[in-house]
Amino acid sequence: MAKEIGIDLGTTNVVIHLKGRGVVLNEPSVIAVDRYTQEIVAVGRDAYDLIGRTGNAYEIVYPLERGVIADYERTEALLVMFFQRIYRPSFFSKPNVLVSRPSVISEVEERALIEAVERAGAGRVFMDIEPKVAGIGAGISLDSPEGHMVIDIGGGTTDIAIISNGSVVVSETLPLAGRDMDEAVCDYFRKQRKLLLGERSAEQLKIQIASAIEVPESEVVTATVKGRNLLTGLPMSINATSNDLYNAILPIIDKIACNAKMLIEEVNPELAGDIMERGIILTGGGALIRSLDDYLSNELEVSVIASDQPMQCVAIGTGVMLDTIGTNKLMRRNPSPIQRLKQTIQSSFRRIVK
Repeated sequence: MAKEIGIDLGTTNVVIHLKGRGVVLNEPSVIAVDRYTQEIVAVGRDAYDLIGRTGNAYEIVYPLERGVIADYERTEALLVMFFQRIYRPSFFSKPNVLVSRPSVISEVEERALIEAVERAGAGRVFMDIEPKVAGIGAGISLDSPEGHMVIDIGGGTTDIAIISNGSVVVSETLPLAGRDMDEAVCDYFRKQRKLLLGERSAEQLKIQIASAIEVPESEVVTATVKGRNLLTGLPMSINATSNDLYNAILPIIDKIACNAKMLIEEVNPELAGDIMERGIILTGGGALIRSLDDYLSNELEVSVIASDQPMQCVAIGTGVMLDTIGTNKLMRRNPSPIQRLKQTIQSSFRRIVK
């Protein structure tokens, strides 16, 4: 019997769910490549640990960008290596794979995702919209007729969706997310404190003390951050505060709130009433930012609940869907050999007719 695997193929992290075992892999979606031989020297966490420490020897590559493939061959290589960690590949028994995708994606981008997963060793490939899968992983019932809203803040995109009866009513994908917050933190400290921060240092500082609400001086959280003095070029360390991080990321979280508000305004009063009654579910790594649920709640005038395992919600949701629906009822996104033959015949026939 073929294994069933669910994948959250994110810009910054890959999370894999294996049916019967739960979440079995949670690794950064990054690769380290030898600049001279172009060979892959590390993937996942091993590659992430090399960020900022490679000199000219290695190139650090994120093969996915904004939730879609930016480097096809390296995405395939990343998946092959991750698959090898969780099961023994077999030519005769390839796994069925359910992959989440951004709400808004072109047919070309979707096809590239499917083909990369196929070439990495999958048998049948299925796809579904990420915020829907995240909501299911956070506890939304597939059969629930009521309206639910999910805001999924990942590394490369923020996906917002309103769901009812197991289907997406309306959705939006924003090119604003965790990595944009990291860049905003770097920009803030360069301009305001004359400190040059590396990508990894900015991310760690965000995780450590970032807050979505400005707090009084007595409640400020601080952390020491090290970088390079913009003026002298020498090493420098300063005390950063949670209010520094608030000022850095505010423009991004404000845009997320504005887009969520516009999405609510698009649905009928019944669904809007459901959202008002049940609140909004917050998932993805961005949900870990301190007080982000409170900030969004204040802006949208609706209660916002951060999920218990925000970074694993999508992968958990794929597991729930595989268990509840089964692959026979999931929408198959890659045609079988018979379907491909049928499509080829139909295409040839249309050309003859023309």
